[in-house]
Amino acid sequence: MPRILFVKTSSLGDVVHNCPAVSDVARNVPGAVIDWVVEESFADIAALHGAVRRVIPVAVRRWRGELLSADTWSEFSAFRRVLRSERYDFVIDSQGLVKSALVAALALGTRHGFDRASAREPFAARFYDVRHAVPGNLHAVERNRRLAAAALGYPLAGACDYGLRAAGDAPIPVRSPYALLLTMTSREDKLWPEEHWRALGATLEERGLHCLLPWGSEEERRRCARIATAIRGAVVPRRMTLAELARLARAAQCVVGVDTGLAHLAAALGVSVVGLYCSSDPALTGLYGGEKVVNLGDIGKPPSVKQVLEALP
Repeated sequence: MPRILFVKTSSLGDVVHNCPAVSDVARNVPGAVIDWVVEESFADIAALHGAVRRVIPVAVRRWRGELLSADTWSEFSAFRRVLRSERYDFVIDSQGLVKSALVAALALGTRHGFDRASAREPFAARFYDVRHAVPGNLHAVERNRRLAAAALGYPLAGACDYGLRAAGDAPIPVRSPYALLLTMTSREDKLWPEEHWRALGATLEERGLHCLLPWGSEEERRRCARIATAIRGAVVPRRMTLAELARLARAAQCVVGVDTGLAHLAAALGVSVVGLYCSSDPALTGLYGGEKVVNLGDIGKPPSVKQVLEALP
């Protein structure tokens, strides 16, 4: 039974984009035992993949801000012990960053990663035992799939399969059918104008779709509350975990979201999703996989409300 460790720590969208590579390995490598090192904040997503035996949380983001804390070094030591508790036949760093390469270097096993020309941070390639050339002009999902196929020696074939399963009822009482409006993102320049969200939500409500606006930070909650005031019956729910948001997205009739990991998660769950791109190129990191996914907009060209309404099922 080949033992395989994936290192893909963050962010949410990147973690989702790694899931098809995990599915490929499970399909092409008989008896594969697959573990995954991922940031603690996104461990719920890796755990949704049925082929992952063990999720190993790491806290690089939190530790970087607390380097002088004794608790930080105690947690790091515990993580290192868990990571090195067994030897892997293949350690695959599909992140291609120095931080992920350093995590991979702690594991026991032959380390595979992108070569210098392919890695997001070229210096990361120094930490791998085996380096693979993967074109940089491919979507992130396909780059991950090609890296895993090259590392393990199987031909890449078949459609993209995220392999995520979000079983269970919606985490909150909700009136169906409903639309999930993902208004939040990590960068201000990726935001869609609030007046556009209000116009979109009002039209969806007229079409009989209940609108839910989830959030993750207090600033995002306030934005959602402002938008919801113009949408009859709209709900700004309590803060939810990623596992809860996955269950909420899975049961939605449709999802509309800016360039955020939650939109990628909804697409991975097979939901009809319209992605809104205002300052990034969807060709490389846009929503990916299946006929239910539509990307609108481009760098400096945010989509109109009319375009979004026409794209919705």
